[in-house]
Amino acid sequence: MARSVGSIEGIYRRHVQMVYRLCYSYLGSSAEAEDATQALFMKLVEHPRSFEGEEHEKAWLIVAAKNHCLDVLKSAARSRVVALDERVLEPSVEDEVLADEPSEAMRAILRLPEKYKDVVFLHYFEGKRTDEIARMLGSPPSTIRNRLADARALLRKELGGGRT
Repeated sequence: MARSVGSIEGIYRRHVQMVYRLCYSYLGSSAEAEDATQALFMKLVEHPRSFEGEEHEKAWLIVAAKNHCLDVLKSAARSRVVALDERVLEPSVEDEVLADEPSEAMRAILRLPEKYKDVVFLHYFEGKRTDEIARMLGSPPSTIRNRLADARALLRKELGGGRT
């Protein structure tokens, strides 16, 4: 069943929190994540798309958000901006994942390489199984499982929780 232009509000309501959290995981700033989330949904308003179902719309939003955030990170404008410490920014109303100051674990996740950040976000924050993540990202399930294992190892090492 394809979704029409009239359902953009529904798509927004169903997925705005997920898009925001994904953008925050890439950009590391509440303000930039809010801007990216707004830009992504404006793109959908300006260029409506038809989706085969809710999973298809979610997969499109994930890929589009990731690509938008990578573009933001590559932009020359961002390289000229002095980074503000997150502690001086007021917490976002939409930011349900993070406290006033990101935890040590969240800061470690934000520092993960991109290929690990995606699977960690989808698995731990969105509750997706590895086979679902594989379909969304177009990778074999074994690759997703390996990336999760590698990400956990990196996080254990960085957070000092290595096994003995």
